Amino acid sequence: MHFELTEEQKMIQEMCRRFTEKEIKPVAARLDEEKEHPADLCRKMGELGLMGIAIPEEYGGAAMDYVSYILAIIEISKGCASTGVIMSVNNSLYCFPVNTFGSPEQKEKYLTPVASGKAIGCYALTEAGAGSDPASMSTTAELNGDSWVINGEKKFITNGNVSDYCVVAAVTNREKGSKGISSFIVDSRNTPGFSVGRVEEKLGIKASGTAELVFIDARIPKENLLGEEGAGLKQMLTTLDAGRLGIGAQAVGIGRAVLDEAVEYSKTREQFGRPISKFQAIQWKLADMATELDAAELLLLRAAWLQDSGKPFEKESAMAKMFASDVAMRAAVEGVQVLGGYGYCKDFPMERHMRDAKICQIYEGTNEIMRLVIARNLFKQAKN
Repeated sequence: MHFELTEEQKMIQEMCRRFTEKEIKPVAARLDEEKEHPADLCRKMGELGLMGIAIPEEYGGAAMDYVSYILAIIEISKGCASTGVIMSVNNSLYCFPVNTFGSPEQKEKYLTPVASGKAIGCYALTEAGAGSDPASMSTTAELNGDSWVINGEKKFITNGNVSDYCVVAAVTNREKGSKGISSFIVDSRNTPGFSVGRVEEKLGIKASGTAELVFIDARIPKENLLGEEGAGLKQMLTTLDAGRLGIGAQAVGIGRAVLDEAVEYSKTREQFGRPISKFQAIQWKLADMATELDAAELLLLRAAWLQDSGKPFEKESAMAKMFASDVAMRAAVEGVQVLGGYGYCKDFPMERHMRDAKICQIYEGTNEIMRLVIARNLFKQAKN
C-alpha cells in the first residue's frame, strides 16, 4: 500500500494552497458578509484549471485525476467554504454528468465553457417535495415537435442564481416511475420560460447562491436530452456519488481551517499565567480534531482512488461524505469552544467555519441517507 502523492498531485495541492493564501483568505470574510458571488476568484480558478479538473483538455478541462480534485477542494475550502462548494458543484454536478453522459456535440457546446471557467454550471434536482426522495419529483418534460417543454420548480440549487448552464432532472414518463426520469441540459441565459426565483437567505456558505429555478413552458432543443430518455435516475445516482466526494473535501477543508486557527490561538491566548495550549483539556480537543480529520481525508482519498481506477465507489463515497461532514461539524463546535467568546464573534473566522460546516451534513444527500446507502451496500455484499 502506497500513501505517497504523485508529483502532479503535490503540485496541484501546493498551487491551491498558495492561491488560497494569496487570493481567497483576504476576501473570504467580506464575501460572506456581503453575500457576494466570488466571480473574480472563479475566473482565476478557471485559468488555473480548477473548474474542470478531471475533464479532458479537448473540452476545456485540466485532465487530472480525482485524487487531485479532492486535494484541490480541501485547500480552496480552507480559505472559503463558499468558493469551495461553487467549485465542487461546477466540477462534480455539472461537468461530471455532461462529460460522462453527453454526446461529443453536447460536450463541445455545453461542457467546454464551464470546464474552462468561462461559464458556471449547476445541477437542478431537488424540489420542495422531492429532496431525499428524488424519484417523487414533479417537474415534467414533454416532447413537442423539435423541443422539450419543461414545467416545474427546483429548490436549493447551488450556483442556480449565477449559472450559465444547468443539468435538469424531469419526469418524461410518469407511468414508468423512477425509470421515467430524464436529464436535460438547459442554457440558463437563453431559454424562454426559464427564470431564477427566490435566492435563499442561509445560515452559512453565504457567498454561494442557493436559488429556486422556475420552468414555465421552458423550451429547449430536442438534442439537449442528456444520454437516453429514462436514464435520468441512474445518471443522477452516479453523479451524486461523485458529488459527495467534493462535499466531503469541502468539509475537511473547513475542519483543517478550524484546526489551524485553534492551534495558533491556543499558543497565544494566556490564562492563569500560561498559554492555553499547555492545558490538557485544550490539547485533547486539538488531538481529536487532528485524528478525525486525517481519518476523513483518508476515506476521501480512498474513494477518489476507486473512482480513478474505474471501480465501484458508492459505499465509499457515502462513508467519506458522512464521516467528513460529521467531523467538520464536531471540529467547528470545539474550535469555537477553544476560542471562547472570541469564537462567537465575527472578528474571528471561527464562527463562519461553524456556520459553513453544518450544510455539509445536509446537501448532496443528508447523512441519514448516507447511512442508508452504506447499509444497502453492506446487504448487497452479504448476498454475494
